[in-house]
Amino acid sequence: MKSVLPSIVGALMLAGCQNPAPADPPKLMLMEDHPQQGYLSFHVSNVEVMRYQYGSQWALPHIWPLRSPSGKDLLVQKTEPFPHHRSLWIADKLQFEDGPVIDYYHEWKNLIDPENPSKGHHSYIRHNKIDGVYSSSDSGDLGGKGMVKAEIELSWIAHGEPIMDQTTRYTVVDHENGEYALHMDWDYRAVYGDVHFKSDWVHYGWPFLRMSETFKGDSGGTITVDDGRSGQEATNEKYASWLDYSNTVDGVTEGLAVYSPNDGQRRKWLTREYGTFGPRRPDHLSGKPFTLKKGESMSGNAILFVHNGGVEAAIKFAAQLK
Repeated sequence: MKSVLPSIVGALMLAGCQNPAPADPPKLMLMEDHPQQGYLSFHVSNVEVMRYQYGSQWALPHIWPLRSPSGKDLLVQKTEPFPHHRSLWIADKLQFEDGPVIDYYHEWKNLIDPENPSKGHHSYIRHNKIDGVYSSSDSGDLGGKGMVKAEIELSWIAHGEPIMDQTTRYTVVDHENGEYALHMDWDYRAVYGDVHFKSDWVHYGWPFLRMSETFKGDSGGTITVDDGRSGQEATNEKYASWLDYSNTVDGVTEGLAVYSPNDGQRRKWLTREYGTFGPRRPDHLSGKPFTLKKGESMSGNAILFVHNGGVEAAIKFAAQLK
């Protein structure tokens, strides 16, 4: 795939693209696109913190790795016994018009030849291009000490034909001392016809995350939500405005918190001690079929905060969001 950032990337390696020669160069930079390997690299203070994976070998574009302040992998890209999990990803089960129902979440169901996965998938989410690249030492009302963002265009493909378009925006904000926030938002657009959402309550990502083996609850990690409830039993299928997943690994306590939209609509969460978790859509759109009619669009968003220490950092960041 040809790089879409041939000139912008080099400039961003040296300075923010909005000010080529600032007195204090932005500490947050988008280093470069790697089209041959199929990923876009995001850096904070010259340290890579995450990659957007868009290579054609993946049926689901996703974020991996997502690194802790000390450089550890917080998430896992692919694992057993759930090989369809993809670190930090968006997926769903859709039907276009009166066509077949496509389960994009369980991507292996869409292999052309399950006995020979190298033949690829007949249905998948396709990365189209990277656009809207922006870097600045001023992160405005997002707080922090600088930001970088990129806009991603994608299409949902069913048996070779597009059925829905998607735009996802990733904005990374430097909060210093290795901490950073990932603001992500996305839009689905039914530009080709009616799109019917068929997912159950569990098997869709809005978004979904899968903690690494060292950070998951089964390895000593702790799930905590906004009112102090802790652990899978107390948090799964329960309402919360945010959730934190933290652990002490090699003597260092770190973690990440995910904040659902502050739009007045309550959301339940799916949580697992083995590491998977994510906010659900509002109740009227979660676990119930609904249709995005041709010409309509639907949006979603979430904020992730990667932090030092335990849940106290998540509580402090939540207060800043109000």
